[in-house]
Amino acid sequence: MSRRKLGVRSRLLLSVISIVALTLVIAVVGFYVFLGQRLSSSATSLARSTAAAELSSLELRAGRLVAPDGPDEDTRGGLVWVFAADGAPLEQPRLPQRLHAIARSLATAPEGTRDLGESYRFYALPVTATGTRYGTVVAAVSLEPYEQTARSALIGAGLLALVALVATALISRWVLGRALRPVARMTRDASEWSEHDLDHRFHVGEPYDELTTLASTFDGLLERLSASLRRERRFTAEVSHELRTPLAAIRGEAELLERRPRSHADVQAAASVIGRNADRMTRTIESLLAAWRTQAAGGSGQSDIRDGVRLAVETSRPPASLRLTLELPDQPLEVSADADLVERMLQPLLDNALAHARTAIRVAIGRDDASAIVVIDDDGPGLADQDVERIFDPGVRGDNAAAGPGAGLGLALARRLARSAGGDVTAHPAAAGATFQVRLPLRPDRP
Repeated sequence: MSRRKLGVRSRLLLSVISIVALTLVIAVVGFYVFLGQRLSSSATSLARSTAAAELSSLELRAGRLVAPDGPDEDTRGGLVWVFAADGAPLEQPRLPQRLHAIARSLATAPEGTRDLGESYRFYALPVTATGTRYGTVVAAVSLEPYEQTARSALIGAGLLALVALVATALISRWVLGRALRPVARMTRDASEWSEHDLDHRFHVGEPYDELTTLASTFDGLLERLSASLRRERRFTAEVSHELRTPLAAIRGEAELLERRPRSHADVQAAASVIGRNADRMTRTIESLLAAWRTQAAGGSGQSDIRDGVRLAVETSRPPASLRLTLELPDQPLEVSADADLVERMLQPLLDNALAHARTAIRVAIGRDDASAIVVIDDDGPGLADQDVERIFDPGVRGDNAAAGPGAGLGLALARRLARSAGGDVTAHPAAAGATFQVRLPLRPDRP
């Protein structure tokens, strides 16, 4: 059975609590050690001062150490013994015999402290004069009050550390919850938007901290998802639009072949129509895929624009009632687009001209300093001013357009293909006749 993984907030909370707990333990232990040293030093100072006070009351008479009358028990909270040079006690407090034995063992010891058990600190202070030792003063201080103080301080510090740890855990949980709440909300919103509507954004402005950076990243992700979905939908619509006509022609010829016997010449003609439309479908699919690859790779290849224009004109096949004039320059014009891509961006414009022209269509190639320009004129009803940009929107037809089977996607596709190659398609209004211009950048290494 797999163990449930902790969330980010839980991991952060555990990290904070662990660090604070470790810090508090170190602080409490350090405080206890420091306090113990200070209390030990205080006990030693008290024992030393007690022994020094007793030493100041002693006298030397005829080379012998004389203690004052009556023992001076604990005027400073200490216990005092006075020993002669031979170790005989001259003064001692009324205490159990075991403490007297410990004090007597220090009668000839050098100056200093001893901890010899029984929770007492002993301090031996030799009595000397002119380099001769006449005896020893031994003072003892009970360590019980100091130990009790240390224990009380340790318990108090531990309780305070525990309270601080609990308070830190509660405050950290609240702070982390408040800090991560926007992240949870953004995650929830982004999930809902990605399923229903990709046009929503957080719009936090220029990122300035981790949360705004996350929101900006989410915005970028949603924008990429939205763009990908739009491209997918547009690609589906464009494929449907571009394949509708050749598929209809193929289906019509196939149905005619099935319904009645046809002569060998008719079969060949039908096969030719089917072949041409199959080729057109192949070029359409390849051109659309090339456009997608162009957008993804940031490049469009190169070709002589005249080749793409010839392909488009040959594929269009105008009826006998229309005169199509093709004007090509003598010199090649290398543009940043493949010939198939040029043909596919011109084909919808030629189809539009064939649908609206009355008697004539003109296709001419020109150039300016940085671009090659393909102009397509027809003598149809023309374009109204309000339709110049509107007709390039998918599914939109101009006010002067006649009803037909198209879905209104051809001009939008032409402009998108041109822009994918760094160019553009524009329309120019006129009372009679319409003019479309396709502008493509010349290769920089060409004159």
